[in-house]
Amino acid sequence: MIGEPYFALTVLGVLATGVMAGVFCAFSVLVMRGLAELPPAQGVAAMNAINRAAMTPAFMLLFAGSALVCAVIAVVTFVLWPDQGTAELLLGSALYLFGAFGLTLVANVPRNEALLKLDPGTPEAAAYWPSYVREWTMWNHVRAVTSAAAALVYMLALA
Repeated sequence: MIGEPYFALTVLGVLATGVMAGVFCAFSVLVMRGLAELPPAQGVAAMNAINRAAMTPAFMLLFAGSALVCAVIAVVTFVLWPDQGTAELLLGSALYLFGAFGLTLVANVPRNEALLKLDPGTPEAAAYWPSYVREWTMWNHVRAVTSAAAALVYMLALA
């Protein structure tokens, strides 16, 4: 079993990435499915409202805080290089930092920004909505899987 400071950091990493996996998963299998059932104008308006609400301190603390925890785990691992769990700690950090946090910045956020520029009632919004839902949800699935994988790999580091 890994010792301090790794144990506490890794437990925090499991919790943070696990919670984010749940958020992403729920969004993919519940929220996006529900929004896709709405007429495009309503779906666009609702998603834009959700995207604006996501910028609140509570969500940003959870989302960016998880990335911070993973980054700290990676840095501490590189600096102190533990006897056990090194590969798991680095892999768990990489999975979340690149597969969830980084992917959000390069795949989901640009789509959100494009959607925010559209007036929900326009033909342009109606035309963009189906591809937005399909692509955004696909990348969100990846975020859910990589966040869950990060939590699992961190748990393996604790064994």
